[in-house]
Amino acid sequence: MHRRTPSSRRALVAASVVLALGLAGCATGGSPEVDPDPDKPFVLTGVTDVTEIAQLTGPDAMNDTASVSVAGTDLGSMVNVGEKTFFLFGDTFGERDPDSIGGQGEFWRSNVAAWTTDDDPTDGIDFEGWVEDDIGLAAPLIEGDHDANGAGGEVTNIPTYGFAIGETIYVSYMSVKFWGEPGAWDANRSALIVSRDDGESWSPVEGVEWPGDSNFVQFATAQVSEGGQDWIYFWSIPSGRFGGVQLMRVPATEKAVEDQGAYSYFAGIDGENPRWSDDLADAETIVEGTIGELSVMWSTYLERWIMTYSDAGSAYIREGITPWGPWGDPIELVPGADYPGLYSPYLNPRYVTEDGRRIHFSLSLWDPYNVFWFSADLQRAE
Repeated sequence: MHRRTPSSRRALVAASVVLALGLAGCATGGSPEVDPDPDKPFVLTGVTDVTEIAQLTGPDAMNDTASVSVAGTDLGSMVNVGEKTFFLFGDTFGERDPDSIGGQGEFWRSNVAAWTTDDDPTDGIDFEGWVEDDIGLAAPLIEGDHDANGAGGEVTNIPTYGFAIGETIYVSYMSVKFWGEPGAWDANRSALIVSRDDGESWSPVEGVEWPGDSNFVQFATAQVSEGGQDWIYFWSIPSGRFGGVQLMRVPATEKAVEDQGAYSYFAGIDGENPRWSDDLADAETIVEGTIGELSVMWSTYLERWIMTYSDAGSAYIREGITPWGPWGDPIELVPGADYPGLYSPYLNPRYVTEDGRRIHFSLSLWDPYNVFWFSADLQRAE
């Protein structure tokens, strides 16, 4: 484990340019095909060389985020749209006391997004632009009402993940009703917003949402091919960080994504074949535990699905034989003892190197309430 102090991060970025080796192809070459065979062996044996590469946002970051009034933010899930990658951030503050910890400050926006075409993750990610307001500051994609916590209204809208259908971008978000104890919060609902102009403007997807007390509040998404058809899969957890994972899917078309009735829920298996139900109440839990903000992608190196998430203050990774499992035992990815207050380890299939062996991921730290860039090497059984 390598911990970098803020003063060393800029030097690390410069050194990484010289030392970067073996950048692998960034795109996955199409949607992975679902193989329903549950009997393949697990092959992920561990992770090594976990390294903090750079700070992406806030003071001391490799990106000038002060110019768009981003002093503190978190999350950083990613969605690829053509050659661009959008980074989706949560509650964002334009002014913060240097000693602030967590989400506090002035000029509060419920969410913002940066974009990049930087396809070399080995030295950090250079942001090339932001979703901006009329004066060039980072603008919310969909603003929350900012009601008082506990008042029963809407405190904020937090983006949980995104996906694209062609050039159309969808972002899922949760409407937060109440922030409770650490890791616990209540939601009004989860829903989608859409942009059809390369992220410049956003609007709600009318008629598509999930109840705030359901298991479908926070998502990780991937496009997959199954039975000759492309689908968007959603691995889903409830609000907070104290629930397991369930699964739903929708055909990968704009018409289907914007039709609540087109979604179906994993309801178990018949032999090797998954059962899908139109009824959310039939959804079965595919990963037990207390899963925090999660991310899922197909690993071309392992030829398995991998899931990252936070739990009890540390970040974990586990592999899945199929999208619905079985899922292997969790393997510690980043220890909370080395990075107190970590959460939200987000993957992107575009950001792998060394033929997929090395994964790169974003990670939030509650102190200093900003987003960092990490890498780790996957260890595979012979």
